[in-house]
Parts: sequence; structure tokens; C-alpha cells
Amino acid sequence: MPVVVLHAREMVSVAKPQINIRAGAGLQHDRLWVILQDYPLQVTAHRGKWLKVRDFENDGGWVYAPLVGKKPHVIVKASVANVRSTASTRGRILGKAEYGDVLRTLEHRNGWVKVRRDSGLTGWIARRLLWGW
Repeated sequence: MPVVVLHAREMVSVAKPQINIRAGAGLQHDRLWVILQDYPLQVTAHRGKWLKVRDFENDGGWVYAPLVGKKPHVIVKASVANVRSTASTRGRILGKAEYGDVLRTLEHRNGWVKVRRDSGLTGWIARRLLWGW
């Protein structure tokens, strides 16, 4: 089956508690690593029901398409990011998110993303500190 390469940015997030990233499009290929629910991935190609993906560190592999979904998430790419009460550096700091933290995307506004942690903490982080959608 041919590989269809994508030119527009397509994003997905892990829809199951954990999934395998594989070296190729099929169960016969080695498992490279395991990622957890909600982790955002960029799709770079399709082959049947398999997606070639990369993460925020540009590591790549293949996932089975039915295991991912379209619920938007971001991952913190800065060492630490302030979670603020408003979409501004003047907003009160409500908490912090660290490198590799996965957050639910709620809204985008003027270079800021409103996010929610699993703990319930909700606030704004500057977009430049995040990767995902």
C-alpha cells in the first residue's frame, strides 16, 4: 500500500490509556516506545489505517489510526510555563506546568492557549511555550 505524505499540518492525540509507537505501518514492526493518553502527535503520512507521526521532540514512528482521536492537546516544550488567569503576562500566576506536561486545549486567543490539567487547574499559557493544537 502506498504512503500518502501530508503537506498541511494534521494533529491527533492518543485516545486510549496507552499505545505503541512502531517502526513501521503494521504489528509486525518493532515497538519503539509507548505513549500515554492525550499525548499530541503530528501526522506526516498515511498508509491504510496506519499514521506516520512525530512528537514535539521530532521523534517519529507509526500508530494505528483507530487508537488516536481529534481531541486537541498541547505539550509543554519550555522547562517551565506559568499558567495564568488571563491571556496576558499581567495575568495572575495560578500554577506552573513543566516540560513534557500534557494539557487539554480549550481555546486559542492572541498567541495564548487556554488549557486544563487533569487536576482541574485551568488557565492560560503563552503559545510559544507549547507544542500541539
